[in-house]
Amino acid sequence: MIFGEIEAATAEGAILAHSIRSDGVSFKKGRVISAADVAALKAAGIARVVAVRLEASDVPEDRAAAELAAAIAGPGLRTGEPFTGRANLFAEANGILTYDPARLDAINLIDEALTVAALAPFESVTARQMVGTVKVIPFAAPRAALDKALELAKAGGPLVTLHPFRPRTLGLVATRLAGTKTSVLDKTRAVLDARLAEMGSRIGKELRCAHDEAEVASAVRALLAEGFAPVLVFGASAITDRRDVVPAGIAAAGGEILHFGMPVDPGNLMLLARKGEVPVLGLPGCARSPALNGFDWVLSRLLADVDVTRADIMRMGAGGLLKEISTRPQPRDGSRPAKPAAPRIAALVLAAGKSSRMGAANKLTAEIDGAAMVARVTDAALASGASPVIVVTGHQDNEVRAALAGRDVLFIHNPEYAEGLSTSLRAGAKALPDGLDAAVVCLGDMPDITAAHIGRLVAAFDPEEGRTICVPTFAGKRGNPVLWGTEFFTELQTVKGDTGAKHLIGEHADAVCEVPMPDDASLRDIDTPEELAKRRDA
Repeated sequence: MIFGEIEAATAEGAILAHSIRSDGVSFKKGRVISAADVAALKAAGIARVVAVRLEASDVPEDRAAAELAAAIAGPGLRTGEPFTGRANLFAEANGILTYDPARLDAINLIDEALTVAALAPFESVTARQMVGTVKVIPFAAPRAALDKALELAKAGGPLVTLHPFRPRTLGLVATRLAGTKTSVLDKTRAVLDARLAEMGSRIGKELRCAHDEAEVASAVRALLAEGFAPVLVFGASAITDRRDVVPAGIAAAGGEILHFGMPVDPGNLMLLARKGEVPVLGLPGCARSPALNGFDWVLSRLLADVDVTRADIMRMGAGGLLKEISTRPQPRDGSRPAKPAAPRIAALVLAAGKSSRMGAANKLTAEIDGAAMVARVTDAALASGASPVIVVTGHQDNEVRAALAGRDVLFIHNPEYAEGLSTSLRAGAKALPDGLDAAVVCLGDMPDITAAHIGRLVAAFDPEEGRTICVPTFAGKRGNPVLWGTEFFTELQTVKGDTGAKHLIGEHADAVCEVPMPDDASLRDIDTPEELAKRRDA
């Protein structure tokens, strides 16, 4: 890769290394300089720019990030579209993340151009949560380094795997001393119910008994006989030795005590036992609290079908200090920090127009490759993961609905459709629900837009970086669909005329991110019978 300052007049095809804003020119770093850009730089009096030219042995940053992310991602994970050399990994379900830290380190040690970051091994994650990221540091990665990284990522199977939680019906034994209040047992049960619900499991039966070895043994034996698994034992008094009441009772029921204690605080006094294939856990007192503790680490693995051995527990000391201390504050109500997740993106499909240039036919219901034009656009929105997908109808409302029969979409009718595109955009924007991060506005007459095109817009969206209006480009020309952050929803509800929200893009130039596309699908809509015939023949 060649990096340095070059003459602007010879910069066509180079990648801009630093953003430029001067005399009407506003180019962001990473832009591939076109002939039109060269002319604009000359008109602005900019003679030299800092840029990059790739060599034959270089792999462009987005392609390199996509290749490595795909090699790393195992079952239960999906990769986002790459943008600015970054490709993120997301969980497809609630579960446990596993990988070999040594293999991840080996990839990061290959070349400074390639970096892989992930959450801690055995982290409990939720669906849509970001669990890892691949970032190519410069504008390209050496092919040899990337090939070595790919080889390591695939050695022995994909590097990172999600183990989804499996719904279980557990048994619970809760012991009582003479002074134990029923309210304490009830509160403990409520906290445990909430903890299990997060992982899709529940308590099938609870037995309350005296804090006595024989009674514990009888209760454990009864729950095992009814098929509950795992079985949890909450003692009224903390376990202080593997010969104490709870472990002795488990052993008397035929269980094997595997390990007592763990290098995690809170959670030190946890007991791991087993009866045949069924785990039996003696819970530490801290499990009465909703705050994260060592019991969570063991329980989450078991509910995700990840075996927990004595050695596994003894290796939990790294990162095992969870206690609330001055240098690591945590909320006392037990709430946990929000986890980074994929943005919640909705899609609006504008399908209300009269298609006046098509004559009597409604272009949106015209078939292309066996599917109605509007169905192709809607299917792309659905496949992208956008939710909800809202279709705005108007002209020939029933026909458009019929073309989309069976699809998981919401319909909004725009009675003012004859007054222009903006009326449909207003109607759709008003129908967007709360809780979204952004919405992508798709035109129903662009049949070659795919989920991948929308995915690239979503990958570019980053409010922290100021990228909240994401516009597709090809050969320097802007197209559709456009992704809008929530801060623009109110303005989208007030647009006027037949040009949609183009003026908002100009008014909020600082928030605009141009997203290069691999083809010209974002520039091609169909307005006439001739264009439709040409597309059908393609």
